[in-house]
Amino acid sequence: MQAFLKGAGAIGTKATREKTAPGTSGENKKQKPIPWVEKYRPKCVAEIAFQEEVVAVLKKTIEGADLPNLLFYGPPGTGKTSTILAAARELFGPELYRKRVLELNASDERGIQVVREKVKTFAKLAVAGSRLDGKPAPPFKIIILDEADSMTNAAQAALRRTMERESKTTRFCLICNYISRIIEPLTSRCSKFRFKPLTDRIQEERLRDICAKENVQCNNETINMLIDVSEGDLRKAITYLQCAARLTGGKDITEQVIVEISGAVPSDLIDGLLAACHSSSFEKLEIVVKEVDKCLVDGADEYLQMIALSAVMMQQFTQSS
Repeated sequence: MQAFLKGAGAIGTKATREKTAPGTSGENKKQKPIPWVEKYRPKCVAEIAFQEEVVAVLKKTIEGADLPNLLFYGPPGTGKTSTILAAARELFGPELYRKRVLELNASDERGIQVVREKVKTFAKLAVAGSRLDGKPAPPFKIIILDEADSMTNAAQAALRRTMERESKTTRFCLICNYISRIIEPLTSRCSKFRFKPLTDRIQEERLRDICAKENVQCNNETINMLIDVSEGDLRKAITYLQCAARLTGGKDITEQVIVEISGAVPSDLIDGLLAACHSSSFEKLEIVVKEVDKCLVDGADEYLQMIALSAVMMQQFTQSS
């Protein structure tokens, strides 16, 4: 009987070894495909590009200084969410990250009930645990509210009081595109950082790096077209690049492919519309375009600004005809 059990044990051990042996089918399984936007998201603060002010503040925080409540605002795709996520990973490490960080994004409700339940409950939790690597863990938690400008005024007002009560153990990071939609009591309690649209050079470096790692063939004209249609939004540029790579198999991605994927209006068409006005009206229209661009940067509604610009263009065409 003992010999039988030993034999069975040996067989079981052998089967286990065969299952766990390196080079078996379990390890050879292909990894699940990850969107390139997530795959190449910055993993640490040092990898954040073109946002020197906020990077300097976060580096000081990681070195041991306290972290204030933060308000990140600016155009989409400039690294707002990536920056605070990278900083949180460096502050807490992988073992404490899930316990110390609460992220609420666009898929969550933004009413006052969310502030009363999810935010308040998480903010009241005690700060416990330590990092396994021996580094000191900050004595606070981080609540990230992405697209905070979509929150109702009542929810923002309730959040203001929560920020005051839980200031000893919780830090808030509000992320939005338009700071004008955040109530003044919240903005006054946060350190504000404006994220600038990425320069063409920064976007070109990132896109070429991704092309090299993914074995994608893009010429200079295609890269320039990606930069042009993305308008400073690196996330949009990377998404278009991945779609084009899937469509063409990663070979010979042309400008026409990018235009078809993005649905962008060619710049020469816009130039033609502007040139259709006579010289005096053209100068006036150019001024209006600059004013509209400034309003958008300051946080105005895109739809209303587009209507205003279209109305001016219609007026100019009527006068010139």
